[in-house]
Amino acid sequence: MNQTTAPRVGGAAPRARSAAAQKRSGEDDQPDKKKESPLYKALKMQTMLAPIGYGRRTAIKSKIASITSFDNFPLLPAVRQSIFSQALPGIANATPTPIQRLAIPQLLDEGSGNKKKAKKEEAGEPQYDQYLLAAETGSGKTLAYLLPVVDAAKRGEVRDQEEEKVVEEQKAKEREERLKNRTFDLEPEEAPMTDAGRPRVIILVPTSELVAQVGSTVKALAHTVKYRSGMIASNLSPRRIKNTLFHPSGIDILVSTPHLLSSIAKTNPYVLSRVSHLVLDEADSLMDKSFRPTTTEIIDKVAPSLKKLIFCSATIPRSLDTQLRKLYPDIRRLTTPKLHAIPRRVQLGVVDIEKDPYRGHRNLACADVIWSIGKSGPEESAGQLERYMEPRVKKIIVFVNEREEAEEVAQFLQSKGIDAVSLSRDSSSRKHEEILAEFTEVDTPPTSEEILLDNKRRKQDKAIPFVLEKEDRPTRRLPDTKVLVTTDIASRGIDTLAVKTVVLYHVPHTTIDFIHRLGRLGRMGKRGRGIVLVGKKDRKDVVREVREGMFRGQALI
Repeated sequence: MNQTTAPRVGGAAPRARSAAAQKRSGEDDQPDKKKESPLYKALKMQTMLAPIGYGRRTAIKSKIASITSFDNFPLLPAVRQSIFSQALPGIANATPTPIQRLAIPQLLDEGSGNKKKAKKEEAGEPQYDQYLLAAETGSGKTLAYLLPVVDAAKRGEVRDQEEEKVVEEQKAKEREERLKNRTFDLEPEEAPMTDAGRPRVIILVPTSELVAQVGSTVKALAHTVKYRSGMIASNLSPRRIKNTLFHPSGIDILVSTPHLLSSIAKTNPYVLSRVSHLVLDEADSLMDKSFRPTTTEIIDKVAPSLKKLIFCSATIPRSLDTQLRKLYPDIRRLTTPKLHAIPRRVQLGVVDIEKDPYRGHRNLACADVIWSIGKSGPEESAGQLERYMEPRVKKIIVFVNEREEAEEVAQFLQSKGIDAVSLSRDSSSRKHEEILAEFTEVDTPPTSEEILLDNKRRKQDKAIPFVLEKEDRPTRRLPDTKVLVTTDIASRGIDTLAVKTVVLYHVPHTTIDFIHRLGRLGRMGKRGRGIVLVGKKDRKDVVREVREGMFRGQALI
């Protein structure tokens, strides 16, 4: 009696119901589009990334195929020499990465914006060139914008020296004429404008950790190219910041955070009076709600002298894409074919914490995974040579979603005999530097004797203690393994070349977090392994589609 249609026993087909009746009953003759359409993905419920068409990706591949060496770029000889001596030491046959092949020729082009300069002046638009460098994590974006910027700084230095000579000669002639006409009059001479506190290039990054990393790369290139660089951050003393920025010999390239630079510019406006190149590294962070007012204020202040504005990021969120289309409609987008894709050399494993022996105990599952990795030998799949290049100490990063959990997870791992430390916004700046130094510096490869001793020790002890031990028994220690438990503070821009394993304690909230966290692996062509812990309330469908996209080498959008 509860049926709305009579059962069909035989005879003629039943009369088709009207559209209004179908709408009232909630039925529809058409199939569910979301279930059948291949365009529907669970990732679209989480992602905020701007899509890049595969036709454009294919065109970029063919465009960069002809560039095979750094010699193809019109760089100054000193800058080209610094690539092999400072930027990429020990790599004899270094070749440019895709983003470097795309960005370096474009950023070196000095006359690219002169054609439309008159039209921009009439329309009131920015008169400087704008670029967006977007490439996958670990693809050499820092070097892609740093080499052209250093080259431009050196060429600008030569130009300024020639102009100063001409100005000094004119002043000398004027002074001689005044002395002839007014022999007994004494006029005070104007103090010459110095370069102290007036950098040519400013590189903005969101965190103090990135200031130290990018600043060290800039300083390394200065050993060969010979320019003056400096880095300032909130974790440095005011005296050190003042000595760095206002050094009497001047400064060419400055690396800073937006808020610190903005506060200095309010009392010393000449700091932003000579900037020709402004780089926004990790632009998706610098243009979000927390940084955007300060960042745009700096851009407006350097606009009169600015020649090139460079945005650099590993992801292009839809919010950033909308802002750039609105503020900079003529921006040149330099994106690589593998943007928003996790490299195929990175493997992703899934651990269901609801199954035995964990039964929902996430901390125990995390300790189990780390012990398994620490006690295992070198990966055979990496090749025969790779096992001898295995670092002496295995370094693992565990990412949590909440910073309050970082210290709790680290303490639990310590109770299980694991050498673990936590890193979050609550940690001191000195602790940040010490901890990150351990996970960014690559250990020297072990000798053959050390490898043999290590293999013997592994054969003697293969047990992995995951069960809670009794209080009267001593806790066993996991040797040759260091673990960093952190939030997204260490997921952006940090060059963790020494890390080969990343554990995702939680499923990331967005696809952007997935890309940045797993982006700590597979840097400079090395292999990596990611492991995600999945519980009852986690999005398993999202994890499944991330794994499928990684296996196919496709973008996660």
